[in-house]
Amino acid sequence: MSKELAKLKEFLADSRNIVFFGGAGVSTESGIPDFRSTGGLYHQEWKYPPETILSHTFYEVNPGEFFRFYHAKMLCPEAKPNAAHLKLAQWEREGKLRAVITQNIDGLHQMAGSKTVYELHGSVHRNYCERCGKFHDFAFMLHTPGVPRCSCGGTVKPDVVLYEEGLDQNTIQNAVKAISEADLLIIGGTSLNVYPAAGLINYYQGDKLVLINKSPVARDLAADLVIRDPIGEVFSQL
Repeated sequence: MSKELAKLKEFLADSRNIVFFGGAGVSTESGIPDFRSTGGLYHQEWKYPPETILSHTFYEVNPGEFFRFYHAKMLCPEAKPNAAHLKLAQWEREGKLRAVITQNIDGLHQMAGSKTVYELHGSVHRNYCERCGKFHDFAFMLHTPGVPRCSCGGTVKPDVVLYEEGLDQNTIQNAVKAISEADLLIIGGTSLNVYPAAGLINYYQGDKLVLINKSPVARDLAADLVIRDPIGEVFSQL
């Protein structure tokens, strides 16, 4: 056992109020591509840059191209929870983990059994008609080609936060409260590039801050423990 893994186990044993803050790297081991690493969405050829396609303006002016990209790259029906998702759900059942705060929209934490999940950027599993407000599930979006239409004729919009859109304030407040009251904050699978989500970790007041990420993060972070390995691989050893 490495000294980093031993230290993490020590932190876990001494903690009763764990909060996990995760990003795309948590789901890459489930086969969902991330945005910035080699092989991620930002390095794949497309007619427009992903930042442009996934913007509110682009959604409004070119919904056909938006949904073509959305169906091809954002819906991953074959993805299943990996060791990281499953371990977090286990800790919650055991009463050790208070909340998962995620930048991911794939719903894998809930699929693994986690109950308290704050989805900062929304979820592909929630979709609403912009005209009548009717809810539509993941299967509806997956099997509806082109621009998805409700029975009323309105466009069905994914409940995901696009560029130029603000985060849900209630979700932010819950995330801030959880982080500020945690006695162990684990940050995993995120480069901390995306704001305002990445700024939420500034609310942590404890003395056990753990960073698990394959590559260096985008900001200075005075972590008490840094592990440079895939998070699923690390969690499978706990």
